[in-house]
Amino acid sequence: MNAGAGAGVRTELFGSPLRAVATLLLLALFAWAGVHLFDWAVRHAVLRPDADACRAAQGACWGVVAEKWRPMLFGRYPYADQWRPAVAVTVLSAVTLLSAWPRFWRWWLLPLWMMALAVFVVLMRGGVFSLALVPTSQWGGLPLTIGLAVVGLALAFPLALLLALGRRSLWPAARTLSATYIELVRGVPLISVLFMASFLLPLLWPAGWQPDVLVRVLAGLSLFVAAYLAEIIRGGLQAVPRGQTEVAMALGFGRWPVQRDIILPQALRLVVPALTNNVVGTLKDTSLVTVVGLFELTGALGLALGGDPTWRPFYLEGYLFLALVYWVMCFGLSRYSAWLERRLGTQAR
Repeated sequence: MNAGAGAGVRTELFGSPLRAVATLLLLALFAWAGVHLFDWAVRHAVLRPDADACRAAQGACWGVVAEKWRPMLFGRYPYADQWRPAVAVTVLSAVTLLSAWPRFWRWWLLPLWMMALAVFVVLMRGGVFSLALVPTSQWGGLPLTIGLAVVGLALAFPLALLLALGRRSLWPAARTLSATYIELVRGVPLISVLFMASFLLPLLWPAGWQPDVLVRVLAGLSLFVAAYLAEIIRGGLQAVPRGQTEVAMALGFGRWPVQRDIILPQALRLVVPALTNNVVGTLKDTSLVTVVGLFELTGALGLALGGDPTWRPFYLEGYLFLALVYWVMCFGLSRYSAWLERRLGTQAR
């Protein structure tokens, strides 16, 4: 911190007697809360899975995590086969991390994604290669959370591109349809979309043929997220100077090559923070699928503790554990966004 910044901080915190008193009171409050939190979370905490010791202790019962971490992370998936969702989510996460590195943005990335999704579905569902069949009603926990977020965003992004381009199109029909879809979807909450996809949509299909509930929820999530992504991308397109399009077309470029090679790369670079914010929001919004009978991380916690009276009193520690899992994923996404923004900004300069 340089001298100017240090002087500014001192001015903000101790620039007047009232500010100094408020600062000291807040510091004292934080110190008091920190000491009590340390005593509860560390000093008097119980780490071993002993329910009697947890009830007698004055601190946190982290033993509930040691006892219930598998149902928390994998939900109702059969206990003996939980290695399958562990491997499946590892494969999907590895391909996602690989795709985040600009060095690997090559033509073979799409086939690799298709292979990873196939491996994910085969391991989770089974029914082939001597793997026991596990219906989607038993999928849950971390694999379902990551699977819904990753696949939903992957399906939503191409549709969002089309909607963003359609809303800026010179054709009135395309512009009207895109705007109507975006405003209609953005005007309703996600939970209503999930309810319609789960309970209303089956009434419109022919009798005897209905898509799986997970497929319907994934479709609803993708359509919902696409509307928000489309507005983010449209904002990036509007930020690119219109003169670049005119100059490129004057040099002989067609309208689609101009959008693909000149406008879209700049627009997407400008909206990296907003896109990351939407990705983080989508990851957390997957918790809403619990209302339609799919038990992701938060729903899996309810299953793990709700039916066990021995560990039911320790919901707080379970939710703190899940909060840590969500924080690791979301904080990682925010750090990646900052790194990617710096890298793309350096390349642009």
